[in-house]
Amino acid sequence: MVRFLTATIVAQLLCIVLQVHNSISFTTASQNNDKLPQRPTVNNGTATDPSSKSSNTDATPTSLTMSNKHSSKSSTDKIQAQAGKIEELKQKEAALSRLLAAVRLEKLSALQSRPLTIGVVGFGRFGQFIAETFNKHGRVVATSRSDYTELAKGMGITYVRLTDPARFLEEDLDVIILATSIVSFEGTVRNLAPHLKTHIEKNGTGRGPLIIDVLSVKEHPRQILIDLLPKECDIMCTHPMFGPDSGKNGWHGLNFVYERTRIDGVILDATHCTLGSTLEHDNVDVSKTFVEKGTGKIHNVHDNSESHVESIDRMERFLSIWEEEGCRMVELSCKDHDAYAANSQFLTHLMGRILGEQGLAPTPIDTKGFENVLKLVDSTTADSFELFYGLYKYNQNSLDTIVKLQASMNGVVTMLREMEEKDINKLTWIERNRSLAGMSIFSGESDFPRKSDLLRNPCMIFEEEEKRDDQGYVNVELELEFA
Repeated sequence: MVRFLTATIVAQLLCIVLQVHNSISFTTASQNNDKLPQRPTVNNGTATDPSSKSSNTDATPTSLTMSNKHSSKSSTDKIQAQAGKIEELKQKEAALSRLLAAVRLEKLSALQSRPLTIGVVGFGRFGQFIAETFNKHGRVVATSRSDYTELAKGMGITYVRLTDPARFLEEDLDVIILATSIVSFEGTVRNLAPHLKTHIEKNGTGRGPLIIDVLSVKEHPRQILIDLLPKECDIMCTHPMFGPDSGKNGWHGLNFVYERTRIDGVILDATHCTLGSTLEHDNVDVSKTFVEKGTGKIHNVHDNSESHVESIDRMERFLSIWEEEGCRMVELSCKDHDAYAANSQFLTHLMGRILGEQGLAPTPIDTKGFENVLKLVDSTTADSFELFYGLYKYNQNSLDTIVKLQASMNGVVTMLREMEEKDINKLTWIERNRSLAGMSIFSGESDFPRKSDLLRNPCMIFEEEEKRDDQGYVNVELELEFA
């Protein structure tokens, strides 16, 4: 509920800013209109120029003079009125800013009064990266195949070996984040699922922890979590669009993509619902609702179920951690995420890998553009090839991206060949030079001339015809080499 109130206040702030902008624009327009030249008035059939001076200074003011005075007074009144309006809006804006600050403090107090216990499965580089930040907002328990006991202890984090999943679950976890690689994700879930089921049966509450994935692909883990996890476990699919390198200086302004996938046993239809937004269903306002996938049934966040309310509250608390760290929150369906990611993240990694295979290295004359290329190669090849393979294998849109890239490459090469062919066809003067008879500018199977055969020299005259280009050079001149 705190997140919804915060969003409402921000929206009101934006409306006020827009009102202030419109008020300023109206005032400026009024001032400009008052400065426009007045049309001459007609008095007894004679046009009167408002700029002309009367020879009789004591004459009674004309209707034009009175009109100008009235217009000037009206303009002054408008300016004063608008100035007062802006001051009033600024006071409202300041009041809302104070209210927003108070709500944020209340929100932080609510989060701190009931901090989450977060389990992290997979304590590699990325798992350590997110666990360090989560530890500021709650209690963190980590587990992994390797022994990170001493490292976790130094971070103030409880560590349990993955070989003892029952003990890991006994830590009374509110949330479990699966920070594994893409290729090992399904195996990890299969191994964890039966222990989750046993734990839920033993605790007697009929409720399991909120399970969250952080993979770079989304439809693949979504289906695995739905198929394999006990129905008592809520599910949220997320993708922090950053990592230990890009987020080393903080998470402010970095994208965090998420989808609420299952709440209190109900699988959400992500294409029809967004908590906190207003939907139209049979002409009924269903704000703060979600639609059950398959049935189309509408559920309210305040359904008369304690477990339902707890599920919503737990998700909101988890999302609030990312909000408080300054992330840009992007609610997006897993399907849409993968479509976007194939043309952004996977394409970036693909180009970085391709360029990396060329063995590019810095030179003494690097341009800024080439320096950026080297940075791309470094950042993409720093990740494991396993990650790159996962982006390819588990996103059904990736192959289409590769096909399009190949087609684009072929298209660019074709344009280069066509332009080269046009340049060669323009060199008809070569055929007229009998001294070059029998010599071919082509070699091997390539359609392109060898660079060693094509030289640019200052213009010379052949058959009394000067062949110059716009820089004063012969387009192409072939020089014979004698043994």
